[in-house]
Order: sequence, then structure tokens, then C-alpha cells
Amino acid sequence: AAATVAMGGNVRVGLEDNIYLERGVHATNAQLVEKVIGIIDRMGARTVTTTEARKKLGLRNA
Repeated sequence: AAATVAMGGNVRVGLEDNIYLERGVHATNAQLVEKVIGIIDRMGARTVTTTEARKKLGLRNA
């Protein structure tokens, strides 16, 4: 995630990408999202809201 943010990219998070929070510890989606948000915040970058993400991806509101 950090390398992607450093290069100006977008980060995808979820159990389909990684099932572990750390070695031997299974993660939940919420834990993975919290971890990546922490990384992004520490780098001084900004996360988007769900509304902003849906608009950027051209998805209708839920």
C-alpha cells in the first residue's frame, strides 16, 4: 500500500487480496481497511469517502 500511495496510485483493500493481518493472524475486512488508512494517514495522503469513491468509479449511490 505504501509504495502505491507514494507513486500516486489507488489502494485496493479486502480479504480477496490478503487474508492475514500479520503472520499467522487472520484478518477481517475492517481490520485491513483500518491498517491501510493508518498507512495512508502517516504518509500525509488523503483517503476518500465511500461517496467520493463511488463517484470516481462511476457507480450509482447505494
